[in-house]
Amino acid sequence: MIEKKDIALEKVALVGIITQDQDQEKSKEYLDELEFLTFTAGGEVVRRYTQKMNVPNPKTFIGSGKMEDVMHFVKENEVGTVIFDDELSPAQERNISKILNCKILDRTNLILDIFAQRAQTSYARTQVELAQCEYLLPRLKGMWTHLERQKGGIGMRGPGETEIETDRRIVRDKIALLKAKIKTIDKQMAVQRGNRGKMVRVALVGYTNVGKSTLMNVISKSEVFAENKLFATLDTTVRKVVIGNLPFLVSDTVGFIRKLPTQLVESFKSTLDEVREADLLLHVVDISHSNFEEHIESVNQILDEIQSKDKPTIMVFNKIDAYKPEPLDEDEGELEGTKANYTIEDWKNTWMAKLGDNVLFISALNKENLEEFRKRVYKEIREIHITRFPYNHFLYPDVEDIT
Repeated sequence: MIEKKDIALEKVALVGIITQDQDQEKSKEYLDELEFLTFTAGGEVVRRYTQKMNVPNPKTFIGSGKMEDVMHFVKENEVGTVIFDDELSPAQERNISKILNCKILDRTNLILDIFAQRAQTSYARTQVELAQCEYLLPRLKGMWTHLERQKGGIGMRGPGETEIETDRRIVRDKIALLKAKIKTIDKQMAVQRGNRGKMVRVALVGYTNVGKSTLMNVISKSEVFAENKLFATLDTTVRKVVIGNLPFLVSDTVGFIRKLPTQLVESFKSTLDEVREADLLLHVVDISHSNFEEHIESVNQILDEIQSKDKPTIMVFNKIDAYKPEPLDEDEGELEGTKANYTIEDWKNTWMAKLGDNVLFISALNKENLEEFRKRVYKEIREIHITRFPYNHFLYPDVEDIT
C-alpha cells in the first residue's frame, strides 16, 4: 500500500493496454509498478485506464473512444499529467498532447525523471542527462509549444525544462560532450578499481526495491541510503567487508526494472562495470513480491546484456518476513497458506531452494538467517581467494570454523 504524504501531489492518470503478449493480469502488474513509479516521482494516481487491443494505435496508442473518455476525465478533474505504460513514438506523443491538452509522459520518460531526481553525484547526473538527451532528440519537432505551458513537475526535470530553445544540432553537440565527459570519468574510475588491488569483489544485483541497500548496511555495518521507493540507489557504493578475517569488497548497484529504457541501459553500462568486474554476484530477490519470478528473469536478461550472466552467483531470497503465500497444491512443495510463520527448513523445502546450489533465504531488515548468509558468502569468497592466492590458504579458516 502506497502511503500518501501531506504535500500536494501532482494528479496523474495512467493508461495501459491488454494485448496477446500482455494479458490482463500482466497489464495490471505493469500498471501497479507504474503507479509506484509515479508515487516515487511525486505524483498521485487518480485514475487508471486499460484497453484490449491487438496492437497499439499508431496515432494515439489507444482507440478514439477510450481517448475521449480520458480527455473528459482529465478536463473535469483537472488532471495535469497522463502517463502511458509503454514508450510512445514522437508522433503519438504529439497527437495525444493535442487531444488531452496536458502533460504526456510514457514509462521511459517517467523513469528518466526519477533518475534525474535521484542522481546525487556529478557522474550519475551526467549519465542521466545523456539518457534524457538521447530520448529527447527524436522528439524535438513540434515539442516546444507543447512544453511552454508546462512549468515544472514530473517529467520536466533536467534538459526537458532547461533546453526549451534548443534544436537537434545543439542536442547532438551536447550528447557528444556528455559522452566525452563520461569517458573521462570512466578512465578515472577504472584507475580507482585498479588501485583496489586483487581483493575479491562482490556485487549486489537485483530488481529495484528488493532490499539491496538494506542488506549492504547489514553486512558492511555502514549507512547506505535505503528507502521504500524505486531507484533509491543510483550511484554505486563500495564498502570493505571482513568475514572470518578475510577482507573483500561489496558494491551496491542501481536496481533493474522491466521495460528499462534502452537509453538508461546504455548510459549506465559504465556504472555497471562494478557488476562486470565482480568475482561473485549476490542476486537479491524480494520473495514477498507476487511476481518475483519475472523480476528474476528481467535481472538475468540485463545481466546477459552486460556479459555477466555466467558469473558465480548466490540467489538471495530476501524479505521472508513479509511473504504472504496463497494456499497451493501440497504436491508442488509450496509453503502452506494457512501457516503464520515459516522456518528456514520450510523455505528449504520449496521449489525456490532447488533453483541451484547457492540459494539462501533471509530477512535483511529483521536480520534473520544472516549467519548462514555470512558463512555461504565466506565459503564462496574463500574459494575464489585461494584460487587467486594458493599460498595463502592456511591464513583463512574453513567455513565451519568462522564465528
